[in-house]
Amino acid sequence: MNFNKLIPELSVTNINASLDFFKTIGFKIEYERPENKFAFISLGEIQFMLQEISDNDKWSVAPLEHPFGNGINFQLEVDDVEKIYESLEANNYKIAFDIEENWYRQDDKLLGSKEFLVQDPDGYLLRLSQDLGEKNA
Repeated sequence: MNFNKLIPELSVTNINASLDFFKTIGFKIEYERPENKFAFISLGEIQFMLQEISDNDKWSVAPLEHPFGNGINFQLEVDDVEKIYESLEANNYKIAFDIEENWYRQDDKLLGSKEFLVQDPDGYLLRLSQDLGEKNA
């Protein structure tokens, strides 16, 4: 396994609930340290670290309030956005907005994606996106 140059680490309230959520999307556990309630997970080239919050968390610079990660969303490019959407819905996870097709201008072309937004158990926003290619603007 190669490590990405940027790997977000999410502080979570319950490592098991978070792992259940991410496994529903299709992530796998690359390794974990159960004694630290830590897991390193991946889906293709997407990588996250999950760490359950503890009283002696040296990484915490301020109190966390739900929803965590307010002000950021992580865009995850996947191969089959509809399959993941259906899996999350079947497991009663909160979909923030349904699948939609969007085209974003980049200079003189449009980049297409089929995407939806979901909140993980701690409120982090994940935008799952499937590439639709490009066309002229």
